[in-house]
Amino acid sequence: MSKVTLIGTRLAEAGTEFVYDGESALCEGCPYREQCLNLTEGRRYRVTGVRDNTQRLECAVHDSGVRAVEVEPAPVRANVAANSAYAGSKAELEGPCPYTECPSHEFCEPAGAEFDVEYRIAEVVGDPPHDYCMLDRDLTLVEFAPPEEE
Repeated sequence: MSKVTLIGTRLAEAGTEFVYDGESALCEGCPYREQCLNLTEGRRYRVTGVRDNTQRLECAVHDSGVRAVEVEPAPVRANVAANSAYAGSKAELEGPCPYTECPSHEFCEPAGAEFDVEYRIAEVVGDPPHDYCMLDRDLTLVEFAPPEEE
């Protein structure tokens, strides 16, 4: 289900994905707070449409202002333990990884997913991008289904 919100004009393009970080200290006193701060903090979203005939509004956070867009929760790609990687099942992230240069790091610590939270696997993508896990984990790349909006 899509939701209307305001985001920076540079992000206001269909298909753009972002993780909503919540309120900034610069948001205090803004007249558009209700329209901007209406998403779930820490969740990944995808812009599904840009509202036509809407004006660019001034914003203390976004230097080029904000625009009205439609967004919906987006799936998150992540590495999980291979033995729990089945479409329709639930899995958790394996835990933090200090190897930030690893090609799989973005999937071991994906933006928009938290450790110690179970997510439903929508799809098994396959082998992770790394050749060898420095933590000796047996991992599979999956796509977590987007959580339901509150």
